[in-house]
Formats: sequence, C-alpha cells, structure tokens
Amino acid sequence: MKGKLYGIGVGPGDPEYMTLKAVRLIKEADIVAYPVKKLGEGSVALDIARGAVEIPDEKIHEVLFTMNPDKAVREQCRAEATAKVKKLLDEGKTIAMLALGDIGIYSTYSYVHKVLIKDGYDVQMVSGIPAFCAGASKANISIVEGDEGFGVVPSIKGTDQVKRVLDDFDNLVIMKVGNYVKEVYEILKERGQENNAVVISNVGLEGEYVGPLDPDREYGYFTTMVIKKEM
Repeated sequence: MKGKLYGIGVGPGDPEYMTLKAVRLIKEADIVAYPVKKLGEGSVALDIARGAVEIPDEKIHEVLFTMNPDKAVREQCRAEATAKVKKLLDEGKTIAMLALGDIGIYSTYSYVHKVLIKDGYDVQMVSGIPAFCAGASKANISIVEGDEGFGVVPSIKGTDQVKRVLDDFDNLVIMKVGNYVKEVYEILKERGQENNAVVISNVGLEGEYVGPLDPDREYGYFTTMVIKKEM
C-alpha cells in the first residue's frame, strides 16, 4: 500500500503559529522532509517545526531543489526530487514535507505536488499562516476592509510588476521584497504613498521588524511589505 504525502505550512517563524493539524501530522509522519537549495544547509522550516514537535533525526530527509539559473538544471533537479518522494511513498511511508508560511503561497512543494496528483498519488496540502497575515496582525492593521481587494506579488524579479499592479488593487502585498525596498520606496514616493506601507521582516524570528517603511534600513530575505490605499 502506498503512503501519503502532506505538504505542511509551518507559518512564518514562531512555532506557536503552527496549526494543531500541522503539529499532529508531523508527529504521526514516518518521514519529515524539507526542501534545501544546497545539501547539508540548515532549514528555517525544520527549525520552526522542531520548536513545536520533537522530531528524531532518523525521520528527517532533505529534498534538493537547486536555484541554478539554468532552467533545464532546475527542472532535472525537481524531477529527481519528485522521484525520491515517489520511492518513499511506494514503500508505504507517510511523508510530511515542510514549507514556510502557507503551503500554497510560492511554495517549492508545489512542484512535487502537481506531479504526484497527476500520477495518482495520495497528497494533501495543509495550510499555514502566511507572513503577511501574521505581520499585519503584529502591526495592528487589517489588510483589507469592506469591499476592498488586495493583490500578492513577488519582487524577486524586480519592481516592474509592482508598478503595473499598484493601480489594479486597493492594497498590495509584496513578498521577498528585501533587496528592493529602496526601489519600491521611490515608486511609492512618486505616488505620494510612501507613508502607506508597513514592512514585515523576520516575523517570529531573530531580528524581527514590523514597522514603517524605512528605505535606509537593512532588510533580510524574509521581508514582506503591505501597501495600503489609505492608512
């Protein structure tokens, strides 16, 4: 009998943000897998999970997803990662694969999930709290109110997309914005909206910052920005 794969969102940082379901499934799993860009590196998602669940070393498996700029290399790596997961499922193992935040928002897990569904495997996604929701709560702001809408975009490829969508949504969430904070600040300043942004960095982790957009401050990789139509 084949096993089952759970893709589990562990939230943005604080283990107390993990859901009861996530904790239970990690405890029950035969294997706890986590994606890495390089074999042997640490995992924030695993550290978060271990803050809530005791996970024996023998249950832990790395799954490599290279960030090589060559698309063919990335696709080959994803195929190998999926084959590794398939092999464990074929052995009847129940797998909990971890991801930061919510499992369905820019998650590496999605590459494996899509293939396994297509190939008839039993898979389930388990929601977690996204950083922008946790951070907005810490900042004491709501992301949307009444009939407002909001959009979520990545900034990992620059700020062109941000410029395009600012007029399309009442409010905007920009994820992984750390390297582009100054550029986004200049865009907002031109529009008179520089005071309408809240920066959420390392929520629940060391060096947490939740506050106004400061273009001169250094921000890390886990940085999100919420831009409100009106503050």
